[in-house]
Amino acid sequence: MNETPIPLVRHWLVAAAKRIDATLGPARIERVVLPPLLVDPGQMGEFCAVQLDDGSIGVAFALFDDTLDALYRRDPAVTFRGRAAVDVAAGYGGDDGALRVLGLATINALTQRLFARAGFVPDVAVDSFGTLALAAGDRLGMVGFFPPLVAKARALDVPVTVLELKPELVREEPGLTVTLDAARLAGCNKIVSTSTLLLNDTFELLAPRFRAAQAVALVGPTAGCLPDPLFAAGVTAVGGSRVVAADEFLARCTAGERWGETTRKFTLTAAHYPGFENLLARARGG
Repeated sequence: MNETPIPLVRHWLVAAAKRIDATLGPARIERVVLPPLLVDPGQMGEFCAVQLDDGSIGVAFALFDDTLDALYRRDPAVTFRGRAAVDVAAGYGGDDGALRVLGLATINALTQRLFARAGFVPDVAVDSFGTLALAAGDRLGMVGFFPPLVAKARALDVPVTVLELKPELVREEPGLTVTLDAARLAGCNKIVSTSTLLLNDTFELLAPRFRAAQAVALVGPTAGCLPDPLFAAGVTAVGGSRVVAADEFLARCTAGERWGETTRKFTLTAAHYPGFENLLARARGG
């Protein structure tokens, strides 16, 4: 997997969802929970959640353009309940933004189902950025803005280049460049990226930058999927969240509240991840 066409990660994950379903037995959608429609939702009011009939939960970012409005118009709590999970997951491979979000949330739920059946528990993350091991002499690239890491980088005199989508945020000052030009990431030996790249086809566009870096961390609740194609594209660590208190978590999602103790952050690295095929074999009891 040296070259990654734009749709490949999405297609790989949709195909993997079908294999999970075939191995573990058909799963159906039990609940779809949307965050509230607010002018300023706050970080925890940005995600929708999908729960399967075995209790597994996956989430995905829902504030792209008018995606959340489009989800509300579909009334997913009613429309999708009882639907085959693989059918909803297939939406991730299409061009409809709302169905793509629901599809990835469903794939993330199927991933958690596989992890549970295979007896695999990802490492708990104390620091989502710890795998970058920032040190003097590094050059840090960011896809999305991570203020705590900017402060840490500045304390180490590490220059930071931030790739942004909003022209009004572009600026340049000593030690910090905020740009719209992905080429400015060249020379960054360590990169941290928001996992929302998985929803807008920019992941593959940036993959060459990832492969050229020493360490790349993809972080955020949306990154609850199987990491195999991400590792193959140059990501070295994936940081996400898994739900440990389902009912309370879903209630907080509905209210747009912080998830708190209802989730646990995790970090996956290639060295401590058994791989999709091994997980399927474990789940089969092989």
